[in-house]
Amino acid sequence: MGLFDRLRGGDGPRVAFFGIDGVPYSLVSDNPDEFPNLSAMARDGTAGAIDSIVPPESSACWPSLTTGVNPGETGVYGFQDRENGSYDTYVPMGRDVQATRLWDRVTDAGREATVMNVPVTFPPQRNVQRMVSGFLSPSVEKAAYPDDLRETLESVGYRIDMNSKLGHQEDKSEFIDDAFETLDARFEAFSHYIEEDDWDLFFGVFMTTDRVNHFLFKDYEDDTDDKELFMEFYKRVDEYLGKLREMLPEDVTMVVASDHGFTSLNHEVHYNTWLRQNGWLDFDGEDHDSLADISDDTRAYALIPGRFYINLEGREPRGSVPEDEYEDVRDELKADLEAMEGPDGSKVAERVVTKEDAFRGAHDDIAPDLVVIPNHGYDLKAGFKDGGEVYTSGPRNGMHSFDNACLFVDDENVHIGDADLLDIAPTLLDLMDLEYDRTAFDGSSLTRA
Repeated sequence: MGLFDRLRGGDGPRVAFFGIDGVPYSLVSDNPDEFPNLSAMARDGTAGAIDSIVPPESSACWPSLTTGVNPGETGVYGFQDRENGSYDTYVPMGRDVQATRLWDRVTDAGREATVMNVPVTFPPQRNVQRMVSGFLSPSVEKAAYPDDLRETLESVGYRIDMNSKLGHQEDKSEFIDDAFETLDARFEAFSHYIEEDDWDLFFGVFMTTDRVNHFLFKDYEDDTDDKELFMEFYKRVDEYLGKLREMLPEDVTMVVASDHGFTSLNHEVHYNTWLRQNGWLDFDGEDHDSLADISDDTRAYALIPGRFYINLEGREPRGSVPEDEYEDVRDELKADLEAMEGPDGSKVAERVVTKEDAFRGAHDDIAPDLVVIPNHGYDLKAGFKDGGEVYTSGPRNGMHSFDNACLFVDDENVHIGDADLLDIAPTLLDLMDLEYDRTAFDGSSLTRA
């Protein structure tokens, strides 16, 4: 047992997890020469495509990945959730996650956890070794705990996120430059604490991959002039993952995963506009921009991404659908959504999932009644202003997918098979030889037969 094992409070296998937000497995498997390090992990250990969760949206995905339970237990369903008994909405933050995080289990077992840049973790927890919160955090100064972490991050120019608005420009060179700068600083911070070697669990997320995919994924799939920019960025991502792998001591298992897949975007679908055009939704007055502005005769409304709520009597403040009509109305809406066709005649929905099939747990009271999982090519929107057209296009050309998320584990005894996002947390605990109640997770460890 070495010095740092004693400082950690005991020995035992360790894990270093690196999230690569929104990276599809096929991107790596189809381009082994551009991803030599992830390809080496696949050869030496195990790798494959996994499914995400319903809905495949980062604000819901990362709480589920880091707890091993579905949104009905985490209480987080997307970037915007609604308050019980009102039409008020809020943006879920770390304290809104109601399930036990992976690093809390590690800490409760008397071991140390360093957590860096995980979405939906603001404000930073003070019961772990160190944490800098990720996506949705206002600043490094407010997102980092303890103070010496903040000072280190500021010294390397660490950023919570890149400037995605640069992606709206036709010329993507400034956007990619900003992505590189953000990625470089993230790697420098991660490598600093990997080399500290005073943790049992290192859990860090590269979010910039998701940003680049949103604005350049179709360029990759369609082989446009900007594909080279896209691939140069990913070559550096792979290079950094390789360097991190080389830094890890022998008692550490490296795991790399994404929270959802990605695909090209052809059409943005403005569901509240569609609901209004088809008699499901209306507003009070002409000046409306929020859920609170819907009218009393509204039968259904939508929140991103593809979450539909029946305006139910006794649940919503001005519910118009009686409880005894709920099932019939929901079935009607489900059938309408399943029949919906895009501008080219293709089905928008790959499937429409009911709340009973998608969610279960102590916090399913704010669950959507239906969730649309779109076919590739459709990005689901849900604003409350007059959008005009149901189908539009914007500066983004890539969108999340439920399928084709990725998982790489530097251990040949892990068997991915038919896995999904919820299997990751119990797998990491098994890799660390930490005891847990199997019934506490919706997923199952991939290390078990």
